[in-house]
Amino acid sequence: MSHTSTVGAALEFGRRTLGPISDTPSLDTQILLSEALGCTRAWVLAHPEARLNEAQTQAFINMVARCQDGEALPHVLGWWEFYGRRFRLTPEVLIPRPETELLIEGALQFLIQHPKRRMAADVGTGCGGVAVTLAAEVPDLWVTATDLSFSALQVAQSNAREHRVASRVRLLQADLLASVAGSFDLICANLPYVPTKVLHGLAVAPREPRMALDGGVDGMVIIRRLLACIPDLLEANGRALFEIGAGQGDTALAATQEVLPTSNVEVRKDLAGQDRLLVIDRMG
Repeated sequence: MSHTSTVGAALEFGRRTLGPISDTPSLDTQILLSEALGCTRAWVLAHPEARLNEAQTQAFINMVARCQDGEALPHVLGWWEFYGRRFRLTPEVLIPRPETELLIEGALQFLIQHPKRRMAADVGTGCGGVAVTLAAEVPDLWVTATDLSFSALQVAQSNAREHRVASRVRLLQADLLASVAGSFDLICANLPYVPTKVLHGLAVAPREPRMALDGGVDGMVIIRRLLACIPDLLEANGRALFEIGAGQGDTALAATQEVLPTSNVEVRKDLAGQDRLLVIDRMG
């Protein structure tokens, strides 16, 4: 591909190259070319005759090659979009998924209904997607965000600064909420929930941090650990939200009833009809 290649030729090259390894080669190529050109996907699609200069051509070829070698598209880009915002990423953090927006919606529902409940925790924050999004959506919310990984916390801090909420997002290196003082009106947790045996067969396993995916024998090991702490951490009439795996709803409900038998508990399904969000409303 020469430096005089057109946008149309680049799109065709990307589609052919990524076709064998991607379910969405056209979309992936459009995103990569937009990144290389510093423009929108709409512009790329509207200007197939436009020519790439040498630097743009090389940048595009390099990114396509990285995807071809098995690197995840968001890691090639260095960012991914979540709930309408762009989040910086590194291979040390989990790539935000659309399913997690269900957790955001459950949290915002609670915060809108309870305008004086403004102390939240985000456990296993990763890139900070949940903590930063909630702080950005609710201007008077204070969030304590924890993660075992110091590298993940550095990424989260960068995203908090980028979205101008760093003054209201406290980042702590901690095992769940161990040694974190105080209690919370809202606790959000997107913890590892993939069963260890299942993880071995997932395509994403080599691309993303195992610590953010491996939920133990049945996928619920770490979730149960945090559930056991909820009575000491969640205020009366507060809400806890756990993202869970498909098919884990009944197990999650039973585990919650053991530690919070008088709470209102439900499992919400995602757009695919799969168990996805455990909602715990603690009674006063």
